[in-house]
Amino acid sequence: MKIALLGAESTGKTQLATQLAAHYVASGETVGVVAEVLREWCAREGRTPRPEEQMPIAIEQERRVDEAAANARIVIADTTAVMVAIYSAMLFEDGSLLRFALERQRGYDVTLVTGLDLPWVADGLQRDGPHVREPVDTLVRQILAQAGVTFHVIYGSGEQRLSNALRAIGPRVDGAPGTHVGDRAGAWQWACDRCGDAACEHRLFSGLLG
Repeated sequence: MKIALLGAESTGKTQLATQLAAHYVASGETVGVVAEVLREWCAREGRTPRPEEQMPIAIEQERRVDEAAANARIVIADTTAVMVAIYSAMLFEDGSLLRFALERQRGYDVTLVTGLDLPWVADGLQRDGPHVREPVDTLVRQILAQAGVTFHVIYGSGEQRLSNALRAIGPRVDGAPGTHVGDRAGAWQWACDRCGDAACEHRLFSGLLG
């Protein structure tokens, strides 16, 4: 089972990933946690990636998920290529990562979106400020909904947030469908008929950002 954690900065994705992993390990499961490659990249390079560096980061993020899935029964991804695509679109008005990111997102069994109820905390690395969280949160939800990806918004703090996440995941570890709670997605619709054209994706992002 592959669990994806998406959400704006400082909304508890890493903490929730750690809590979920500890819960499943305590239950006797083999668990792999995949950290955020973008954060790792920024820490190593000391800067924000340029436009041409975004796709390799997204690809590496998903490659590590595949690698973890080959060695663990449960994989928890502390973000996916979708977040790389969103930040790339916001910084550079580049929507070229969108198709790749959404194709990959559909391969996750569960998508959890962390809510904005936790206080914003600076990390001295890549967080821009609390004013960025709301537009990012809006983009995450809109893009997933338009792509037809079912997702669940997780609120609460500490054990409550973990409990809400586990409730959203449901009894999926054994292959049974879980209970769908939170937001549900609608059907994907392209912004125009030229769905194979990157410019089409660009217009989609431009519309969301406008």
